[in-house]
Amino acid sequence: MTSRPAEVRHNMEVTMRLLIAATLGLALGSGAAQAADELTLQLKWVTQAQFAGYYVALDKGFYEEEGLDVTIKPGGPDIAPVQVLMGGGADVMVDWMPSALAAREAGAPIVNIAQPFKSSGLMLTCLKEHGITSPADFAGKTLGTWFFGNEIPLLTWLGRLGLPADGSAGGVTVQKINFNVDPLLQKQVQCATTMTYNEYWQVIDAGLTPDDLVVFKYEDQGISLLEDGLYTTEANLADPAMTDRLVRFVRASMKGWKYAEANPDEAAMIVLDNDATGAQTENHQKRMMGEIAKLTAGSNGALDPADYQRTVEILMSAAATSGVSKAPEGAWTHAITDAALK
Repeated sequence: MTSRPAEVRHNMEVTMRLLIAATLGLALGSGAAQAADELTLQLKWVTQAQFAGYYVALDKGFYEEEGLDVTIKPGGPDIAPVQVLMGGGADVMVDWMPSALAAREAGAPIVNIAQPFKSSGLMLTCLKEHGITSPADFAGKTLGTWFFGNEIPLLTWLGRLGLPADGSAGGVTVQKINFNVDPLLQKQVQCATTMTYNEYWQVIDAGLTPDDLVVFKYEDQGISLLEDGLYTTEANLADPAMTDRLVRFVRASMKGWKYAEANPDEAAMIVLDNDATGAQTENHQKRMMGEIAKLTAGSNGALDPADYQRTVEILMSAAATSGVSKAPEGAWTHAITDAALK
């Protein structure tokens, strides 16, 4: 009888230890579940190899390794990334610098935090049958381009050429087109905006040959403007917790981009696996990834100030059409990449 209280106490102690262990286990389990910080990326366009680095980082677990739970939101013809970012629908967006700087001058406090793309893939593709051999032949022609900020490079170029874009005598007509080459193929426009990695190949796949076309690469015309940078808001950069997430996001994203460069076919297949629409094809995505790798080559993710300055000067040289009339202040930062790449 005298041993009973001791036995009870022992059993109670064992029970308490088990309860404490269970409670700690639940707490640790809950902490593990909450350890991954959420971050949302808004793409500039639909799921395709143009954004392979981000999908590779997601698929390969690079974001997970950084303690991030990343959601990638595809874009589309009716989605303006800056509006999504400013509306709180994303923490980071992919955008071209011309449209981002124009938006900043218009009042959107957005900041470039990384620049995975080193080179531009923008072109103007014309049907040779229209007799266009140089930009001097644009006068009197109809040029098709995308809008939602994508028209700024073309308008900037025309502004530098001194060509009115309003269809007036001696100028050109700029026609808004959808994100395909049908207007060019149907000869509704004489030239259309294309990318080295996408629409140009749609023209070729439609049955035309390079000999049927005259192609003007913007970089060859002195209009080398930065594309596909990563942007966030000034408010996000003022938040230490979000800044920490952005550092980890950029580090993992650049790891994804360099993996995609080194393994283009695998990267293309990862993109296809993430295409919920099923609209993309293996051949097109592999070809696209091969071209995209040329544009990201040479970038470690940090914005080159010289590239930035060149873009600003080009835009300011045609301020009336570019939407950038003065040198921006605070439009970019190395703070994120300095921490991410060290």
